[in-house]
Parts: sequence; C-alpha cells; structure tokens
Amino acid sequence: MCEVESGPAMPLPGGIGISKLTVYDVEASDGLVGGTPHVHLACSEGYYVLAGDGAVQTLSTKGYRETPLQAGAVVWFGPGMIHRLVNHGGLQILALMSNSGLPEAGDAVMTLPPEYLTDRETYLKATALTEGARTESAMARRDLAVQGYGVLRERYESEGPSALDDFYAAAIRLVQPQLADWRKRWEDGAHRVADETGAALDALEAGTAPYLESAELHQLPAPTESGLHGMCGRLDVYDTRA
Repeated sequence: MCEVESGPAMPLPGGIGISKLTVYDVEASDGLVGGTPHVHLACSEGYYVLAGDGAVQTLSTKGYRETPLQAGAVVWFGPGMIHRLVNHGGLQILALMSNSGLPEAGDAVMTLPPEYLTDRETYLKATALTEGARTESAMARRDLAVQGYGVLRERYESEGPSALDDFYAAAIRLVQPQLADWRKRWEDGAHRVADETGAALDALEAGTAPYLESAELHQLPAPTESGLHGMCGRLDVYDTRA
C-alpha cells in the first residue's frame, strides 16, 4: 500500500518555497504595469512563467537589465538583485524561493526613498497593508518603491555600483532584528535538508541506507491561502514547512 501524508511532514526538495503569482495588472506611477521593486537579503528567487507576457527589470552592482518573460521561460537570481516585475498582459508565474520560511519572515526590503528606510518602525508603517483597503495600500507602497527605484537607477547611471551602497546598508539595518528567527527557520528547513543529504551519502558509502525504507509521499492538494497581496502581485501560497 502506498502511504500518503496529508500535510507537509517534510520540506519540499531542497527546502524551497513555492507560490503561484498573478502579477499586478494596475498601472504604477511611472506608467508601467506590474509589481513592487525590492531586494532579498538571504534568499535566491526563481520564476517559471506559466502564462502571459512581461519582463523582469533587475538592478545590481553589474548594472540594469530587462529580461523578457514568456510562457515556459525560467529565470533566477541571487540575493542582492533588486527586481521588479512588469506585466504586459496576463503574466502568471510559479515563483520558487530558496530557504522556505525566510521570505515569509520578512526577507525582502522594498526600494522606498531613503527617508522611509531610516528605521524599522518607519519602514513598516510605510509598507503595511490597510485592512479593508489592501489593494489600494499595496499599490500605494508599490508606487513609493517605484519612486525610490527610479532614483537608484538614475544614480547608478552617474555613480556606478557605489550608487547602491546606501540602500544595501539601510536594508541590512532593517532586517537585523529578524536574523535570529531567520537562522532558526533556515536550520529547521534548508540547512536540515542539506544535512540529510550528507547523511544519505555517508550511508551509501557505507553500503547501507535504512532511510530508503521510510520513504513517504506528501501532498498539499490546494494552496494554503489564495489571493494574498504580495509585493509583485496576488499570491496563492503553499505552507510547505515541516
């Protein structure tokens, strides 16, 4: 008999997190349609494009780039890459995040103007979603981030990579109070998965692999939550943490 577990008793392969993202279709303050520019401090991100057409704008110490997104495309990048999704029509993405649990715990800083990045309280107040007006407040914080993002791009044109130094430094300060929680989530998730792989290789080298006898299948038949207001769009999320 095949055993099927109804809940996620183990993380997804590699300790990743997944969600279905329907990119915002509302025009931003600069005339482009799409999401909120932001950066991750510890997590890599990947996209598998499910449907529609668009692009991801990226800004890093290597410069600015715009990468087309069409159905079937795969794009990924590491922490430190400032990114913004642009929706040309019907853009839907399967988003993959390393270190499941860290993005949900706040591993993202939006590119707000510097006066909103001075301290954590100011930043959280500027980025909070208002109950009863979540869409409106999500668009307001997006437009604020687009404003700061535009300044960063302009500064990069004249100053080069050093134009991002102040933003990176502010982002680090904002997330430092969360680092103990992030470490615990990482140790319980992606780090644990990597350690288990190491233990499996050791067992195979020794000619024995008792863990093979305890394999189980796990499933989440539907999203844990649907239609959440994320930074880039509406999210159908799957809670895959052990």
